[in-house]
Amino acid sequence: MTATSLEAPAAKRFEPKNLLRTRELGIVLALALLIAYTAIDNPRFLSGQSIRDNLLNTAILAVMATGQAIVVITRNIDLSVGSVLGISAFTVATMMSTNPGLPMIVALLAGLAVGAVAGLVNGVLVRFGKVPALVVTLGTLYIYRGITYSWAGGSQVNADELPRHFLTFANDNLLGIPWLVLIALVVVGAGSLMMRNYRVGRELYAMGSSPAAAELAGIKVARNLLGAFVLSGALAGLAGVLYAARFGTVDAAAGTGMELNVVAAVVVGGVAVFGGSGSVWGAALGALLLTVIGSALAVLDINQFWQQAIVGALIILAICADRLVAVRIARSLRKRDAHV
Repeated sequence: MTATSLEAPAAKRFEPKNLLRTRELGIVLALALLIAYTAIDNPRFLSGQSIRDNLLNTAILAVMATGQAIVVITRNIDLSVGSVLGISAFTVATMMSTNPGLPMIVALLAGLAVGAVAGLVNGVLVRFGKVPALVVTLGTLYIYRGITYSWAGGSQVNADELPRHFLTFANDNLLGIPWLVLIALVVVGAGSLMMRNYRVGRELYAMGSSPAAAELAGIKVARNLLGAFVLSGALAGLAGVLYAARFGTVDAAAGTGMELNVVAAVVVGGVAVFGGSGSVWGAALGALLLTVIGSALAVLDINQFWQQAIVGALIILAICADRLVAVRIARSLRKRDAHV
């Protein structure tokens, strides 16, 4: 038997990463079809302003989805990100309104710090409190939101109270690309690079695949889990700054319900809800798809109820695909063992 004949079966072997790429390609195709159909119905959908608005809205969601994807890969979830965005946005908006001379970098660092503290609280409760992440972050969702409402006391920070350099940040650009989009690209790119090319990324995937086996392999599960939650919180805090700069007016309700969109973007983007697989780029594509769906339905004058129904259907399809992947992997492993 020749070497070529021995290698042939291996070439047909099922690889999960190939299916993952297929899912990401499916999102791109769905985006292309949706954009083409909407543009045919209303050519203004491809106007410069429309594209810009979609990218700016996607940027905030993609930043949050990056952190959420990393947490979900570890077989956890962070439902507090919407409230973290809210408390970060209100904190930074209040700080900038009372100290208008502060540079933008200080606002960004403040948002990151607020979010990181919130994420650290989540991580400590999950790891050392031995409480499921779903329960912990559902609780902190209400706690962080309650703190923001108590602090705001029914007031809001209006755009005319914020310094000009803060408000123009959302519309400023570098080489024609808005700063918000550039920040999102850097965050998504850095997250993807970390998960693909660095040891910590491989350890996070291992934790999601089998937490017990990861412990036995000597992986520092506690440290990595805390790091994942801190990162998710920090990026939600960063998104809060971008939110405040983009919309100007900030009140205690900022970011309400965004955690559901973030989770939907991650799941639709191919990150397995059972942990251990998925990619940051897939989550970002999911964020773009959900943003475009919302924009397209408005342009096509379709009831916004259908947006929620479509997102729900996409989540169910994504979960079914995850189960299909798990079944295919198990079957492939059984066949491989049978030939040993």
